[in-house]
Amino acid sequence: MAIKGLILLSVLWSANAYFANNKVIGTLYRWKQIDFEYPSPQDRQTALDNGEFIQLNVIPLGVERWKDRVFVSTPRWKKGVPATLSSVPVDVQDESAPLRPFPNWEWHKADNCTGFTSVFRMNVDHCGVMWVLDSGQVEAFETPQQLCPPTLLAIDLETDTVLGRYPIPQEYVLQNSLITNIIVDSRDALCKDVHVYIADAWRFGLIVYRASDSAFWRFNHYSFYPEPLLSNYTLHGLNYQWSDGLFGMSLGKFQNGDRPLYYHSMSSSLEFYVSTSVIRDPTRVSNSVSEFKLLGESRGDEGQVSAAAVDRNGVMFFNLISQDSIGCWNTLRPYRKENLYIVAKNNSTLVFPNDLRLDHEVPQTGWIITNRLPFYQFNLIDPNRYNYRVLFLDPVEASKYNICETSN
Repeated sequence: MAIKGLILLSVLWSANAYFANNKVIGTLYRWKQIDFEYPSPQDRQTALDNGEFIQLNVIPLGVERWKDRVFVSTPRWKKGVPATLSSVPVDVQDESAPLRPFPNWEWHKADNCTGFTSVFRMNVDHCGVMWVLDSGQVEAFETPQQLCPPTLLAIDLETDTVLGRYPIPQEYVLQNSLITNIIVDSRDALCKDVHVYIADAWRFGLIVYRASDSAFWRFNHYSFYPEPLLSNYTLHGLNYQWSDGLFGMSLGKFQNGDRPLYYHSMSSSLEFYVSTSVIRDPTRVSNSVSEFKLLGESRGDEGQVSAAAVDRNGVMFFNLISQDSIGCWNTLRPYRKENLYIVAKNNSTLVFPNDLRLDHEVPQTGWIITNRLPFYQFNLIDPNRYNYRVLFLDPVEASKYNICETSN
């Protein structure tokens, strides 16, 4: 049963967070290190003893929410990650609760590409189908091994059953591709007209999947590339270089039979857009260069953004990864610096906000993962501090009394 209204508010209060005045964001879960819900303490200890579970190597990356569950991905970037997609209840009992492998442990031990290999991110459509992006690669930060093709899976969250498994054709996965993010474009009431947009951050491409006939195609465009000067980062004293291209994507309102796809490279300060009617038409791959357009002004020197999402009122929320911040923009206004606003900033709880999703509940809630990713990559995670968080945000309160406010 969906959690709505006052029930949802009481649940969020149980996480020791609240929405009032300027506090529009709260912590649902936080972990020093990630743990998993094993069948027994003995099973957990065996996994620790044999190296199947190495706590320091587990990092949460993607987040989604459907009804009474929050879903978290833990990609197998290093050895010792026993499960790669899990859930935790929205109704919090333990702020550092162990993750429950989804749908069960067997899915994370399957051979021959019949289960999950290494899940990056997920997106739930309004019919309760979770579209899961499995990279098929393990130990990317150690000795990369491509065990299975990158694959899109559709899972019915009412029954926790797999509706389909769709490997991305080899011709659309280039050498050194990093297939890292997805967004679902679902328009009709019964979710019959579904397209999934998939970002390739390292080979600068956008892959499109059409559910009606399970077809794939790919666009490449110069706006998918990183900005050279924005590929150099400094975060809490750590300097590092990433040249990640196309990453964050969000969908604007559906009007007059079309809607915009907003997008940006991770290592960039620029936002772009394209009409989804362009990318939903595979015949336009070769002759649509001019239809991918710059949205407006640069966000500035520390304007790198990971994920973004647009709420029901047309307000975009986005993760400013170099500023420990969440920003907003009212999509009815020009994309200029004076129309961008920081709704939350915290140099402890918002260190590297990596994923951001808006759920389908009423009232709507935003969900954010923070994970100190650069410190994880360089083996600098301190297991004695809180490193990982699932945060929630009230989009209506966050856009009140500032430049992002709407008249809705």
